[in-house]
Amino acid sequence: MESLDRRRTLIEDRLESVLADIEPSELRGGVADAVLSGGKRVRPMVTILACEIAGGEPADALDYGVGIELVHTASLLVDDIIDRSTVRRGSESAWQAHGYGPAIVTSDGLLGEAFALFAADPAAMETVTEAMVELGEGEATELTAMPSTEAEYMALARRKTGALFRAAAELGAIAADADDETVDALGEYAERVGIAFQIRDDVLDAVADPETLGKPTGIDETLDRPSLLQVTDLSPEAANERARAQSDLAIAALERVDSTSEHATRYLLDLAAFVVERER
Repeated sequence: MESLDRRRTLIEDRLESVLADIEPSELRGGVADAVLSGGKRVRPMVTILACEIAGGEPADALDYGVGIELVHTASLLVDDIIDRSTVRRGSESAWQAHGYGPAIVTSDGLLGEAFALFAADPAAMETVTEAMVELGEGEATELTAMPSTEAEYMALARRKTGALFRAAAELGAIAADADDETVDALGEYAERVGIAFQIRDDVLDAVADPETLGKPTGIDETLDRPSLLQVTDLSPEAANERARAQSDLAIAALERVDSTSEHATRYLLDLAAFVVERER
């Protein structure tokens, strides 16, 4: 059974090989900076672990995991432009380092490279396309219609963050030729982990130290952005309880899966706990 470090190395090596082929060469450095400058690789790790749980091998899902990481990074480049955030993962954000035009072109290029990795499998393409639609609708909603209730916030979090997490897990199950019930259960697990991740992000934006977090804090309040703390009168502690509730539901969904890998299951259970307690 491969360790998490071994899986992470597989992801990093494949990312580097994909980026090495990007044209024109003048764009390659900026793209590599955006993708390879840190990052937890949570989504591709979920893809690989979901594949193993469903009976596959890490290599079966590697391209899908790398593809979902490229989609995620592309969305971050646009987020930073919208937020005018000058720091990402402890370094200059892409638009700050290279300008708006190169950052937008880099985002487009990453999406193209990602979809090239999904193109051979119609089921994978459908899964990612649906997630991209959800993500786009969530981003548009955030810009145009401030949620006014906790329920509206949760719907937004599902679209903005949960949908891409769901796609990551579903892609892993698809790579393992899993049945529909397994695909759906793993997808629900990851979607709820994604929502918990987003809620914790809101809390960290309000209370974390910027140096520890690796990016500026207070952005939600400054931009009047719909964090859970902005939409409701919940305290950070109460918001964390909401995140824990989503984590518990994620674990319940994972327990519906007839796993073929105890180790991979344990890693995903640990992830559901980690996203609620993380400090960055």
